[in-house]
Amino acid sequence: QVQLVESGGGLVQAGGSLRLSCAASGRFFSINAMGWYRQAPGKQRELVATITNGGRTNYADSVKDRFTIDRDNAKNMVYLQMNSLKPEDTAVYYCNALYAGSFYWGQGTQVSVSS
Repeated sequence: QVQLVESGGGLVQAGGSLRLSCAASGRFFSINAMGWYRQAPGKQRELVATITNGGRTNYADSVKDRFTIDRDNAKNMVYLQMNSLKPEDTAVYYCNALYAGSFYWGQGTQVSVSS
């Protein structure tokens, strides 16, 4: 079992930055991949970025060159540095982990970007 807790969301003006953090806890050996997804009102949840335990990353086209995902395997943490934020980045951001063939989700953290 993996429990995920996000933090770092908030309200920011367009062009600003935020850094999201996600802490994984529970009884596990090594999480395969971790990532961030987001869901805006009235829209489906979408992938933002993922990172494997080897450090390979993948980004949605809409956030490339603005967002950076990284992780600290020793601390079971994953981060999302978000720069040059736009109003369309407004959403609830969810941390995700793949472990032993199952996906786990955090409760989400709200990110709001004002124009």
